[in-house]
Amino acid sequence: MKEKKIKGKTYKLPGSLTLFQEEMYVHLINWKWENITNDVGYYNYKGNQIEYDAILPKSVHKNFPLVYPTILKDLKDHRNLKKYYFKFHQHFNHMASSQAANVNLFLPLLLSPHANEILRQLKPDFKELAVNELFKGFRIEFWDGNSNEERGLLKDHSSLSGTDSDIAIAYYNHNNELCLWLIEHKLTEKEFTECGGFKSKDRDKAKHLCEKNFSEILKNKNYCFHHSFKDREYWKLTEANKEFFVNNSKHDSCPFKGGMNQLWRNQLLGFALEKEEIYKEVYFSVVKHPENLPQKRSKKSLDATINQYKELINNNNRFSVFDSKFVIDKVARINDTDLNAWLSWYKGLYKI
Repeated sequence: MKEKKIKGKTYKLPGSLTLFQEEMYVHLINWKWENITNDVGYYNYKGNQIEYDAILPKSVHKNFPLVYPTILKDLKDHRNLKKYYFKFHQHFNHMASSQAANVNLFLPLLLSPHANEILRQLKPDFKELAVNELFKGFRIEFWDGNSNEERGLLKDHSSLSGTDSDIAIAYYNHNNELCLWLIEHKLTEKEFTECGGFKSKDRDKAKHLCEKNFSEILKNKNYCFHHSFKDREYWKLTEANKEFFVNNSKHDSCPFKGGMNQLWRNQLLGFALEKEEIYKEVYFSVVKHPENLPQKRSKKSLDATINQYKELINNNNRFSVFDSKFVIDKVARINDTDLNAWLSWYKGLYKI
């Protein structure tokens, strides 16, 4: 933690923020001070309680001050259903929580009487929300199972980890076919979740050869830690859909050992769902903050990984990227009183 004085105010901040992250943290902390509390929150690091201004104190957690009020009941109802239970992330009560930002962006739209009108503007093949599927047509922290005792179609799910999308939207396309839209939401993150196998202490570097390229790993999947040690379905599904990763030859080593790992696994989840004939088509998108752009002096960025992945799949339309401003601009066209109130709140909180 570092204390930094900005425009006459002192902020307790993490020590390694990009310029964008620092600007957003300061904005979010100011919003917290004005709308919630001036009290600090605490992060437990190796038994030490460290003060941070961007973390909400436990005294306010029960009130869910980061959730837009009109969606709170549905959020709780969703979570209370055993079939669609989800965990609040460790940092849900952090002002920069992507999980909180995700529900604040999508639930007001999905629960609105104007949901179909809005979503048709966001997705060309969208006809109407499948409100009788999932929880009112959507599921937060979507994966294909219900219990932590299940491993899921990718065989990677546990009580601690596994592939999931921040939100999934079930809908009917213009042919009245049931489809699914998986969405990953990023707020201030500078990179996607990187490959855990590449960094795992259990990785046998003589056996799990991440320097092997795409074709070499397909020929001998045991080169991959995830396949031989964890028995996950990643490479089997990749092989079955290898034409999707059309430009794999441009990568000298495993293309998924960095941040593309998260994009790859979500895309594979879609392929697995299609294989089970649960949904006719499954699409995957990333939504991010419009100001979350590559930073000087930073070796990583969401855009760099996104562009790398787009090149790998030759801009296949099964994957797309947009920002939260694109969404709110479409909602503004509706000019609905309730949605306009949400727009004002959302833009104020997330600096858009």
